[in-house]
Formats: sequence, structure tokens, C-alpha cells
Amino acid sequence: MPESWSDKDERQYEHIKESASKKGRSAKTAKRIAAATVNKERSKEGRTKSKSTKSGGSKKSASSKGGSSKKTSSRSKSGGSKKSSSSSRSTKAAAGRKGGKATARKRSS
Repeated sequence: MPESWSDKDERQYEHIKESASKKGRSAKTAKRIAAATVNKERSKEGRTKSKSTKSGGSKKSASSKGGSSKKTSSRSKSGGSKKSSSSSRSTKAAAGRKGGKATARKRSS
């Protein structure tokens, strides 16, 4: 394997390759999966050279990776009818609490 890989990377590669083979993957596919996984871990740890810069790895923000970006509503803002919500503030708060039910319980009167 590559000279830049550590003994740990080698062990991880062999383990993943064997695991993929046991799951019925071909030897070629198992090697590809193992190498990609090891390289991904090395990249996360900052142990790889970045292709875009010579000085080392560059960190990407969550939005550039495709994570946690705000989505716009597909509903048009003008026209169309909105359904009125019959739940009160207290029932919405109860539904949003940690460990609470997804739908708020009704109070007994």
C-alpha cells in the first residue's frame, strides 16, 4: 500500500477488505472499498495533502459540503389557501419537548 499509510491504516484496510469479502463483494471491489474508507479517515484526520492547496488540507464549511443548508418552500407566497392550525401554544410546546410525544396530548377538563 502507499508509503504514507501507517501500520494502523494497513490494519484498518485489511479488516475492511476481509469484511467486504465476507459480505460477498468481489476481491477488486473489496479492495476499492477498503482503500476509499482508509483514505477518507486519513483525510478527516488531516493526514493527507490537499489537491487545491500546497500548504495542506483545507477545511470546508458545512454549507459547501451540502449539509445544513436552508431550503425554500415550494408553496407560492401569493394565492393558495393556508390551513389553520388548531393547536395552541402550550400543545406545540409540549410536542417539541425532549422525550415528548410527536403530537401533543389533550388535557382532560
